Amino acid sequence: MRITFEKLRAIKHMLPTGSIKKIAADLDLDEQTVRNYFGANKFGDGDFLGKVITPGPNGGVVDLPDTSVLDAAVKIIQNAGGKIDLEEIVY
Repeated sequence: MRITFEKLRAIKHMLPTGSIKKIAADLDLDEQTVRNYFGANKFGDGDFLGKVITPGPNGGVVDLPDTSVLDAAVKIIQNAGGKIDLEEIVY
């Protein structure tokens, strides 16, 4: 999946408090790994999930070979009553 970095960060900011911890627990990942997925760069404290950022407008384009973290985030946002449509955010 391809998404702009700006949109990926916007999704992270839509998450309710505690969502990073929940995603990490549900997917058996370190919390920092989930933060790194959404743009943090503390790889010494978490794993790298294979995303590739190509420079460009809106922070560039992020190639996400594994969408499990993104899928979990979208589900949390939707369950909290937020409106998010993956069709609109995919680059």
